[in-house]
Amino acid sequence: MGSTSAHHGEGLGRRDLIKRSAAIGLISVPTMGFLSACASSDSGGNGKVEKGTKSDKNPLGVNESAPLDFVLFDGGFGQEYAKDAIKVYETNYPKASVKFTPTQKITTTLQPRFNGGTPPDLIDNSGAEQMDMGVLVGQKQLADLTPLLDAPSIDDPSKKVRDTLRPGIVEMGQFDGDSVWIMYYAYTVYGVWYSQKLLDSLDAKYPETWDEMLAVCEKAKKKGIAGWTYAGKYPYYVPFSLYPMIGKVGGREVLDAIDNLEPKAWEHPAVKTCFEAYYELVRKGYILKGTPGLDHIQSQTAWTEGKALFIPNGSWVENEAAKTMPADFDLAVSAPTGIDSSDKMPFGTIWASGGEPFIVPAKAKNLEGGLEQLRIMLSEASSKNFTKSVKSLTAFNGGTDGIELTPGLKSGVAALEKAGQNVVNPRLQDWYVALQKEKIGVAGLGEMMAGRATPAETIKKIQKYADEAAGDSSIKHYKHQ
Repeated sequence: MGSTSAHHGEGLGRRDLIKRSAAIGLISVPTMGFLSACASSDSGGNGKVEKGTKSDKNPLGVNESAPLDFVLFDGGFGQEYAKDAIKVYETNYPKASVKFTPTQKITTTLQPRFNGGTPPDLIDNSGAEQMDMGVLVGQKQLADLTPLLDAPSIDDPSKKVRDTLRPGIVEMGQFDGDSVWIMYYAYTVYGVWYSQKLLDSLDAKYPETWDEMLAVCEKAKKKGIAGWTYAGKYPYYVPFSLYPMIGKVGGREVLDAIDNLEPKAWEHPAVKTCFEAYYELVRKGYILKGTPGLDHIQSQTAWTEGKALFIPNGSWVENEAAKTMPADFDLAVSAPTGIDSSDKMPFGTIWASGGEPFIVPAKAKNLEGGLEQLRIMLSEASSKNFTKSVKSLTAFNGGTDGIELTPGLKSGVAALEKAGQNVVNPRLQDWYVALQKEKIGVAGLGEMMAGRATPAETIKKIQKYADEAAGDSSIKHYKHQ
């Protein structure tokens, strides 16, 4: 979702900023040249380096004198975190030289290299020119990262790298089967964001049941404050809180069925219940007036100005809304409010997932070196450095001790700790972009939240869209394993 700007006509600054934390998958813009490049890149050898000798210090068998070629998307996260990780690699392998190329033009830079069978050893495949993951996987252009995941971690050799990662990270890198093609390095918390100061001023606590939510919204309304606002022009922001609520109410299997495009998945009682709950916000006038006409920045600005209490968003909002957020705003995030004690999952169930995708090309000359650089980046020290520098969590499950966290980041960490294993990761946004954004989002939820369609009408419409996508042979279909 972080890449929504590609479809809003905004500048690179917006795109870069959101990419700091956002889950990936909406901004793939492969050219026909790149597609044909993938298809034709079997010609020619790429002179792979000889593997090194495996040891406790070198579990992946890195060739200690082989050069490493690392291309990084130079966006909102900057370059320093990568440069710092490279220094560790160079310290561990002093005979090796590292060629580091930061760029905002990933496809332009790498298309001829993939075409010639000489890609880099490690790529941060992000930004406006992100290469299409489905094409790369389908054309067997990527190396399976399983050897990295099964290697001992930097900090505790008794643990595998995979055992140090946050929930859902490994699964996000999979397409079909057990192979893992992508390492999502950043980590985003989605949910309901609010000002703790404003909530305290209402003498209220964050509501855990829907009756409590309605009571808080009514209290706010009497003070001239709307209960909710959202990006009305881009209503696919609404699922940031709605989807995990559906999972909480009906169980994660309901979300899996939706992702799998199963028949009647949207007709599940949990979907109906949650849609009707959100529609109640509309009927009772708890949505900020004019919200359907607001974009993400306008709705966030109204929210930071105290005109609305809650907004569904991702953890990038702390940076994105910083210019209008008062110093004493006391930003906080919570998992979605549920219905009641009959919900299948406990309060605290939240959507969190990875972003900033790193890949190792199958034809990399120094494939082991690329994997090793990622292993270094997934250490506690590198993770902590990243979090401290760019105010974002990483895929490493920790790395925040001793860091003075910003209010939003601190709240996000607390929300993840409360969630424990109750983290859901809907995949529609990176499996079926058009379905999620324009159909489910704009044509479906957008109409319902504007009061122009009932929950029943919306569910019927969305199920039709999902069925059409399931029957479209031109679309690559995925299923939860």
